Amino acid sequence: MYSSVSCADILIEMSDNSNSDHDLEALLRCASAGDEHARGQLFAYYRDRLRRMVLLRMDRRLMGRLDPSDVVQEAYITYAKRLAEFAEDRPMPFFLWLRLITGQKLTDLHRHHLGAKMRTVVQEVSLNQCAVPQATSLSLAAQLLAGLPSPSQAASWAETKRLVQKALNDMEPIDREVLALRHFEGLSNNEAAEVLGIKKSAASNRYIRALQRLKQILTAVPDFTDGLVE
Repeated sequence: MYSSVSCADILIEMSDNSNSDHDLEALLRCASAGDEHARGQLFAYYRDRLRRMVLLRMDRRLMGRLDPSDVVQEAYITYAKRLAEFAEDRPMPFFLWLRLITGQKLTDLHRHHLGAKMRTVVQEVSLNQCAVPQATSLSLAAQLLAGLPSPSQAASWAETKRLVQKALNDMEPIDREVLALRHFEGLSNNEAAEVLGIKKSAASNRYIRALQRLKQILTAVPDFTDGLVE
């Protein structure tokens, strides 16, 4: 167990934002040992990634009613209560655990606010062992087109949106999830494979296939710079 002095030293060393895996592991040990400052700092390091996940996966009907940052803050409460328990057996990588409890909080809020209007469990829950709400074709399309200059004609824009959504809808659900995890949430291939419970090679192949399908559509759009990389 780390002493309060050593934990303070770790926090000082991390203040320059050059956080290595070693630093984060040390901070995790401090936080799980009861250091409240370390606990807050550790969560803050991942906050933006968690917010991005919530924004991607929040039901569009709740936009404007729920703020992604509020969902993440709700997840912090669970994180603070269960961190010591997690640290005892480490059932999965730390960030994937944070992502899981945040996704579960989002699912709870979906049920609370939408009730009977919420999609069935089969549709709502992602095809993976870390069940969180799915990233829908509508949400993914909105993210892809967010930085795209609007075509001069509204009809052209509507057609672009239709084609992108169709390309996403035509994908197998697991391919769409790989795309969401890798490109939009920024997970590594290893992390995506673990989340989905598939082999690393399968996750990589599915990601490349999903990108190629999207590029066929997006490269035909004038002035589009996609940033999609294999």
